[in-house]
Amino acid sequence: MKNQGVGARSSLGYEDFTDRFRSKAQPAEAVDRFRWESDQIALLQNFTSFTNGILGNGENPGLHRWRVGEKDALGKLRTFFSTCPHRGLHAGEVILSPKDWQAVVREAAARAVGEDVGPTDVTSRTVIPEGAYAVAVLVAKEPCVLAGLDVAEAVFREVDGSLRWLAKAKDGDRIVKGDVVAEVEGAARSILTAERCALNFLQQLSGVATKTSAFVDAIKGTSARILDTRKTTPGLRALERHAVRCGGGVNHRTGLYDGILIKENHLIFISPTELEGVIKKARAAYPDLPLVVEADSVALAERLLSQPVDRILLDNLSPEQVTEVVALRAKMGTKVDLEASGGVTEQRALALAKAGVEWISVGGITHSAQAMDFSLDIQPKRI
Repeated sequence: MKNQGVGARSSLGYEDFTDRFRSKAQPAEAVDRFRWESDQIALLQNFTSFTNGILGNGENPGLHRWRVGEKDALGKLRTFFSTCPHRGLHAGEVILSPKDWQAVVREAAARAVGEDVGPTDVTSRTVIPEGAYAVAVLVAKEPCVLAGLDVAEAVFREVDGSLRWLAKAKDGDRIVKGDVVAEVEGAARSILTAERCALNFLQQLSGVATKTSAFVDAIKGTSARILDTRKTTPGLRALERHAVRCGGGVNHRTGLYDGILIKENHLIFISPTELEGVIKKARAAYPDLPLVVEADSVALAERLLSQPVDRILLDNLSPEQVTEVVALRAKMGTKVDLEASGGVTEQRALALAKAGVEWISVGGITHSAQAMDFSLDIQPKRI
């Protein structure tokens, strides 16, 4: 009888590859290493391009292919995929294609399971009878904005392809205490092996989404928008950026390759008389990339308002100083965007938004998000 696994109900588009691998699906205890078969792993090997930039093969219209001047070990120019096809889309919401998103979550799930499970789950193998069958539900223990359901599903699939998964909610939903967000059914050993990794992703990413949502709610009624930063958990940036979007925020540049951001630590190597020349050089070198320059004073911001930049990052300026810069912009008739950052709390975010900036970047929505509390409740089931 054909195994009716998660594929038929998957929001990740699992149908095609699940059918390919169902015949190979085995209980987790039957293998020395919890992972997909070699041809499944081959799918993950294609993920290498993502570590060099944004995933893709150039077919995704949301991705922009460009080359940089640095050469790799073979002497070839390195190629990247960026979410900034031109300056006007900087901080725009560009969503990965379903195929690319599948690769993101599968790779993350494979790494997490490999780290946690190793060669085998010795406890479950020892304690749980081989033929034990169970049904489990993932339950929210506190109100939150949900994120990470896709990668939680991928964790269970990584451990055991025969597990049945049924989502009861979707990323971006506002969840209340006691809500069941998903149900999983199958071998008890497999469910318990996958439990912690799945919950870790769900708790961390829902925390990011929830904290982002709090900032978005704090500035409601203004025209400003909340941006994330590069202050993300190493290796999980794509997932945390997704969580930011689930909370209503907007993604900043993906990395160091798809946007020029001249900050204070760059400016200390530039004399005041060289600034205009450096900006022109940067614009000429990368004309298709957004160009942002940080200003830590009203005087520097006024000077930058007349330069060919896309945005001025007002770092650690008070709301009163920001208001002054906004007034100078209006007086000069320039349309350069203004972004505020530095020690941003929900209260300070509202004050900065009212001062007239278009963007407010908050590192804390990723680096200081408190994990939300979820649990997995499991019960034996006869088959």
